[in-house]
Amino acid sequence: MESTTTSSIISALGGGSGVDMTKLANDLAEARFLSQVSQLESRSELLEARISAASTLKNQLSQLASALGDRIRNGNLAPSATIGNGSVAQVSVLAGGSGTGTYSLEVNQLAASQTLASQSYGASTDLVGEGELTIRFGSVSGGSFTEDTERTAAVISVSATDTLADVADKIRTSGSGLNAYVANTANGPQLVVKGATGEANGFVIEASGASAAAVPGTAAPGNIDYLAWDPSTDSGQLKASAQNAAYLFDGVAMTSAGNKVTGLPAGLVLSLTGTNSGAPTQIGFADKSSEITTMMGDFVAALNDISSSLAELGNPEGGELGNDPGARALRRALASLSTQVVMPNAGPGEPSTLADLGLKRTREGNFEFDGDRLRQTLADQPAATSAMFTTGLFGVFATVDSFARNVGSRTDPGSLGGSITRYSSQLERMDDRLAKIAEQQESLRERLVTNFTAADRRVAQSQSTLEFLKNQVAIWTANRN
Repeated sequence: MESTTTSSIISALGGGSGVDMTKLANDLAEARFLSQVSQLESRSELLEARISAASTLKNQLSQLASALGDRIRNGNLAPSATIGNGSVAQVSVLAGGSGTGTYSLEVNQLAASQTLASQSYGASTDLVGEGELTIRFGSVSGGSFTEDTERTAAVISVSATDTLADVADKIRTSGSGLNAYVANTANGPQLVVKGATGEANGFVIEASGASAAAVPGTAAPGNIDYLAWDPSTDSGQLKASAQNAAYLFDGVAMTSAGNKVTGLPAGLVLSLTGTNSGAPTQIGFADKSSEITTMMGDFVAALNDISSSLAELGNPEGGELGNDPGARALRRALASLSTQVVMPNAGPGEPSTLADLGLKRTREGNFEFDGDRLRQTLADQPAATSAMFTTGLFGVFATVDSFARNVGSRTDPGSLGGSITRYSSQLERMDDRLAKIAEQQESLRERLVTNFTAADRRVAQSQSTLEFLKNQVAIWTANRN
């Protein structure tokens, strides 16, 4: 800063050489490294273009796989089940379900939860009495109860000021899985307690504490044991018993603790809503032929977009990836895509390749949609064709997703992802070299400014001496005359 200021002051006063030493130093320092900087910047621009080109192709493939997965999981290609008798059950298919086959369903009994309604009170604000309610879980059968000793009992502490509504709230928020509320009936308010569905979710209510009746069986409103219940002494409080759903699936007897049934073939999920004993209904899957045809047309168009981008970016004459190994690998992979086996577990005569779905590769390196081939495949093997469009381990999506991941793998030097890694590393080295050159250039500039400023001072001093001598000579000359 001192050298720069001094040089500027000298120039402003018209002293020294009259040259702007700071600018001269900047220009010389820049010129010294200009050739190296230009080469490095040109190389960096080329690397950035290659990274952008490789990323474009990689992203196109990733977007294709993602879009395909969305259509299969949530779109019109997602398997959808049908049922002959809609009053018996609602049917759906889990993501990744095959969506194939037909099945029979006969529901003999729906799952239910135990429901108790206490003896009536005068008002919901009546005090229930101080003490504890202990709710034990297990199976209720007739007049007997078998406790599930591995399940923790729910203990509800009741204070002397708790009302019927307070007890309902405490049961509901106890974390026991029970629901409770006050029902205002014609006989007066009653505490309703309801458990989860399934025969193992029955329960009894025990009561103890300061307000309990002195003589068992004589409890009245205000005694905590007025809320107790046991199947052996039931007097109408039990409104519904806990039970499992019972049904025949393909003629095989099965049970479920709830009315939502999973773990069935083809990813089926049943929500049982009614019974049809003696009149089995059929479950199948919706025909997706039209949706598959539309999807394959869109798939071919997307592949041609990728091929077009690859042809431009991978052109040996001027393309950013003209000599890139990842681009060459992608070209080879696309060429064999239609014949790649996507269903290795396909049975004899069943479709197993994308060519079976109408994907055709032309001599020019483009893709065509062979609608006749797909229609024949759908006609001959409709279920097996639909099974190719799932999000499971095999199928169209798994193949395209794996293809996109392999192409984008940054650990494979022969892939587009590997090219991106390599070019990014080279670009980082270019940036490091440019940063070092910038440091060298600044160091040179500072030295030049220092040296030039010193030289300028010496010139100024010489000029000052020369001017003094001229004035002295002029005085001597004048005195002689």
